[in-house]
Amino acid sequence: MKKIMKGALAWFSIIMLALCMFTSITGCEKKADTKENSSSSESENSGATKTEKKEMDLLSMTSVELAREMGNGFNLGNTMEAYGHKEGIDKETSFYETLWGNPVTTQELFDHYKECGFNSVRIPVAWTNKMDFENDDFTISEDYLARVKEIVDYAYNCDMYVIINDHWDGGWWGMYGAKDKKIVKRAEELYDSMWHQIAEYFKDYDYHLIFEGGNEEIGDRLNDIDEDFNPNGATLGMEQCYKKSTEINQKFVDIVRSTGGNNEDRFLLIPGYNTDITRTIYKSFKMPVDTAKDKLLLSVHYYTPWEYCGGTGEVQWGTKDNFKEMNDLMKTLAEHKFKNSEGEVKDYGVIIGECAVGPTESGSMKTNAIMWYKNLFANCDYYGYVPMLWDTGNQMDRETGEWIDDSLPEFFKSKARSTEEGLSLDEIKENALKTMETLLGESPDTYQEEGALKDDGKTAIAWIMWNSGDWNIAYSVGDVYKPDDTTEGLKATDVEITGEGTYTVSLDFTGTSMGYSDSTAFSAVGIANGEELFPGYIMDITSVKINGEDFKLDGNPYTTSDDKLCTRVNLYNSWVTGIPDGIRTKDGLKKKDVTAIPMRAEKLSEIETIEVTFDYIKG
Repeated sequence: MKKIMKGALAWFSIIMLALCMFTSITGCEKKADTKENSSSSESENSGATKTEKKEMDLLSMTSVELAREMGNGFNLGNTMEAYGHKEGIDKETSFYETLWGNPVTTQELFDHYKECGFNSVRIPVAWTNKMDFENDDFTISEDYLARVKEIVDYAYNCDMYVIINDHWDGGWWGMYGAKDKKIVKRAEELYDSMWHQIAEYFKDYDYHLIFEGGNEEIGDRLNDIDEDFNPNGATLGMEQCYKKSTEINQKFVDIVRSTGGNNEDRFLLIPGYNTDITRTIYKSFKMPVDTAKDKLLLSVHYYTPWEYCGGTGEVQWGTKDNFKEMNDLMKTLAEHKFKNSEGEVKDYGVIIGECAVGPTESGSMKTNAIMWYKNLFANCDYYGYVPMLWDTGNQMDRETGEWIDDSLPEFFKSKARSTEEGLSLDEIKENALKTMETLLGESPDTYQEEGALKDDGKTAIAWIMWNSGDWNIAYSVGDVYKPDDTTEGLKATDVEITGEGTYTVSLDFTGTSMGYSDSTAFSAVGIANGEELFPGYIMDITSVKINGEDFKLDGNPYTTSDDKLCTRVNLYNSWVTGIPDGIRTKDGLKKKDVTAIPMRAEKLSEIETIEVTFDYIKG
């Protein structure tokens, strides 16, 4: 996802729990670095060595089988992907490694993660930190490659599976969508050269090392406009982004396979579109064609619902609908038939490359976070996915070894791969299913008061969708009305729509821990089931009050619908890059006359209350 870009996603520094202290594990087995070294140990039975037998077993596995073997993993986040390229490319590697607040990585750190139940690690990397790509020199500095190798070896020493990728990397990926074809060519040459170098450097590492071609950027962000990389506009539509993603993923596989050594049949991890499950199971996403048989894995991330996982406010989670949402999405992913670019349907091992419930603003673990983890990991046990915790040092403090809450290391230890030894696959799945059924059965139907409005599919309900500017406060964001997805202490006044008339909806933030909302990152007025029950109707906003005072809108809002079910008027939606077709306004305004951000965030500060009044009229 998504990460720490200019501080905007600093939330990813997730959850640290108290009690697991740094200790060096003496029982970690040193694994061979190279194919040659792996055959140097003495044979026990005058045949293959233990290491060779293990590697032969891995070589015979499919990606689906490997996913079952990888256990649970963690991300070494905010470390080698910390982006310091703008500070110069001639600094010591430790400068970049520690730039986002973490200490220099040590063997003891990996020993500690291993002790806490993790069997795999994902190492995000920004390879352009020490690359003069602006001058078309795509050489990765030797010392940067060597430092990544050193960290990979820390994991090997603890008998872990290891994933390395190219992760955000300053956002250079937006060059793929540039209008200037020279910029597009630079992106292509950068990617080609980068992966040739990485693959050559690590080609003799055994099959515990997995390459991942990118991160969340292989998707919509190929079309990013950025002052540093692509300042003059983008050209790719949605389908073109899907097509370009397929081309990039295919190029990645072809490059790695061409370098020989163990890369000829190494397991490779292919990022899903945006690494978003819903966007990845869309028909336009295609897996690459591969010369190696059954060696491709699929990567998706899971931070659902975002307001709970990604925000720093105490958003509620834990109703039956919350559990069903997770279970349904995991099942849909398992049942989807993925095709490669030649139309062949194949099975792929699935890695949930990032998953986490971020801490609150104060650094504490959110209510019901353990239930979220238990249900997600049970789904992963049932379907054979690999869950990898997104940890940037605020899950577990890398200076002290302390976690944010001692229930987290206890849980991760209970889910260690070793705890499944002696269990059949059927027993593992049966236990996972029991866990999911128990959690669902014990969860409440709702956190709302008796008699509160409920989306039954037959009622039109108006409400204000809300994210604060600092992501600490949220209320029912998205086109589905979910009043349980709310920050603790927030008071909402939602109304049932019965036909034409004047309606008022409001939010009161004074009861939250902060006592106010710090501006807004996203806000809109929605009407659940509006398109179905009142097709063609228009919401004409007549009044907005902030803290009881009239607030003047900058520009004209418009009525629209993204899902053809929920009617919406955006108040502040900076993600709208173009006004959609089919907008509705009272005066029949054209696209050029309306805006998705009529409520300018820069004019807002501490919002204690917001009240929106609108006339609901036939179109």
